[in-house]
Amino acid sequence: MHSNYLESVRKQFEYYKMLGDKTFPQVPDEKLFWQFNEDSNSIGTIVKHLWGNMLSRWTDFLTSDGEKEWRNRDAEFENDLHTRAEVLAKWEEGWACLFNTLNSLTADDLDTIIYIRNQGHTVMEAINRQLAHYPYHVGQIVFLGKMLSENGWASLSIPKGNSQMYNQEKFSKPRQKEHFTDEFLKGSQEQAR
Repeated sequence: MHSNYLESVRKQFEYYKMLGDKTFPQVPDEKLFWQFNEDSNSIGTIVKHLWGNMLSRWTDFLTSDGEKEWRNRDAEFENDLHTRAEVLAKWEEGWACLFNTLNSLTADDLDTIIYIRNQGHTVMEAINRQLAHYPYHVGQIVFLGKMLSENGWASLSIPKGNSQMYNQEKFSKPRQKEHFTDEFLKGSQEQAR
């Protein structure tokens, strides 16, 4: 069961990364840094925060506190990235850190106690914590992306008005063991080709 858990969370993280990956190309360069007001964050700032959190949480995951002394969380919310390349580099670096660590874990690690801000968590609890945190911010990125796209938003899931047709197609086939995220990840990979 525990090895299935690791496979399942890996697929969930891949799915949320894919949502961001498919949002960025739909947003003009300068709009990656747009803020509604001083209290809100731009897409670039959200990516910077995710990057800082991912590096802090997933570096030396089993051996050091998830809130690293070198992390400057407040600086993550400064809107000081200026290019698409900077945003995408941070996005990729953060996810690479997460996946490198996640891929190194085994089922035997899941009950190990690790610490985040000096609070004990099992590895499974710590993973679940991040699996709740990152989709929250990816949702913000997608929401902003929809508002800021200029050439019409290309849906990342079932386009508006197509639910019935989508369901008809799904229910016309035999039941599949494949998971929802598998289906969307495959679709994403096929579109990338």
